[in-house]
Amino acid sequence: MTKLRTYMNWSSGKDAALGLHYLLQDPGYNVECILTTVNAHFNRVSMHGLRIEMLEQQVKSIGLPSHRVALPESPSNGEYEKLMGQKVEELKAEGMEYAGFGDIFLEDLRVYREQQLAQVGIKTVFPLWKKDTTQLTQDFLGKGFKTIVVCVNAAVLDESFVGRIIDEDFINDLPEGVDPCGENGEFHTFCYDAPYFKNPVQFTVGEKVYREYKNGETTNGFWFCDLIPLETNE
Repeated sequence: MTKLRTYMNWSSGKDAALGLHYLLQDPGYNVECILTTVNAHFNRVSMHGLRIEMLEQQVKSIGLPSHRVALPESPSNGEYEKLMGQKVEELKAEGMEYAGFGDIFLEDLRVYREQQLAQVGIKTVFPLWKKDTTQLTQDFLGKGFKTIVVCVNAAVLDESFVGRIIDEDFINDLPEGVDPCGENGEFHTFCYDAPYFKNPVQFTVGEKVYREYKNGETTNGFWFCDLIPLETNE
């Protein structure tokens, strides 16, 4: 059977990590590389606030070729689609047929991804789609994945949640209504170990910072936790 040539959209967090695990186990797909969007202004992973050095260590441990899309500080939808489109065209030219995503149940986001990629002839695969998020979290922990919270939405989680390792205590401490996978944007994570990692990513936990972002008339606050690669820690 010919395997479908696939790239994985890689956020550096747990859902992408688990989604990649499922695709690596699926005989129908051949995951050949991963793709990450980064904020070129801050030189960090978009939304997660993660240092590029941490992403590089993670990618090295995974062992797959890595591609990046460098975005401006606050890209418009048009800028985002143009830059992503250029990169996807490159991947298509290299023979990629499918794009993998770690989304679970955001219907409008899935439709958007499918429509955008269809324009360049790329199909999509969502290995976590519609799975129970509590069960996914248990599966994640049971398989030996390890992850730390690097960003939380201050509207639903306080500062104490950022910088925590996700374990049973973390899940039990989540307020009612917060998805255990953070699927509604409640929190973002960095996966530092997985069954397919060559070695765990080593780091120390740095400072916590609070930042606000304006979206039209709305202001949203987030707590970020800096992760410092051990190799560059002084």
